[in-house]
Amino acid sequence: MRRLPNFVLLRAFEAAARLESFTLAAQELHLTPSAISHQIKELEAHFGLALFLRRNRRVELTPAATRLLDSLTRVFNALEAACAEVTLSPSQEVLAVHCSPSLAVKWLGPKLSDFTHTCPGVTIRLTTGSEALDLNQIHEVDATISYGRALERPGVDVVSLGEEPTVPLCAPELLAGAVDIRRLLRESVLIDSPLSPLKWRDWFEANKLPLPERPRPSFDRAAMAISAAADGMGVVLESTRLAARELRRGELVEIRDASLVRFRRHTHFLSCRKNELGQKKVAAFRAWLLEKAAQD
Repeated sequence: MRRLPNFVLLRAFEAAARLESFTLAAQELHLTPSAISHQIKELEAHFGLALFLRRNRRVELTPAATRLLDSLTRVFNALEAACAEVTLSPSQEVLAVHCSPSLAVKWLGPKLSDFTHTCPGVTIRLTTGSEALDLNQIHEVDATISYGRALERPGVDVVSLGEEPTVPLCAPELLAGAVDIRRLLRESVLIDSPLSPLKWRDWFEANKLPLPERPRPSFDRAAMAISAAADGMGVVLESTRLAARELRRGELVEIRDASLVRFRRHTHFLSCRKNELGQKKVAAFRAWLLEKAAQD
């Protein structure tokens, strides 16, 4: 038996915590405020701690309640998605894909309409996260696209989405009029993208240049670092695949010179379980994704 509180109590808590009001939670759940209050007290008794601070006309979440709400939100979202899948037609399949956040926003997401057109019988359920998933442990995910590295596990097929140039990028205004590219890179603000497998130190060492010893702005998502560079903050060292839209629109340009080393790295990896490669939905997505990656 799972050691869980009554689901009714959790539902009352989730509504009250999300809305920060017992009255609004009661309206949403078609109960009385008194009933919500009694259910919250019962849940607090179960945990042995307070979940809300009662004020005159409002309630505030305790730190424990905030943590519980974050977890319950993910669980309720998953339950809602699972229940929605029950109503799908027998011919419809759901493919659960987990992807690194920046690739999902910058590259995969804009292309998914093409996949749904190509494979109308498959519905994508996309989640994101920066950590590589272990498909031997996370069974509710069918395929995962990781950034930087993939977890090599028995029974898991891993394939690279191909080499990607990782290069210095900046807004065209920053590059305009620059005569000495190397001096520009030495004097410009360098933007760090910490999760990138290629660091500024690697780039400067490969090009036999001293790395400027000054603080650098840092963004823990490549998408944010790329946006900062497009806004004129400085120069970012990132994948041209992730920056494809900004490069195509002319919002970013590559800082390039024949004398500079241009890195190409395997940066994104698709992982699927080997015993599921024959499934129609997995095979279709894998073939489609590798074709799109090859077109880059």
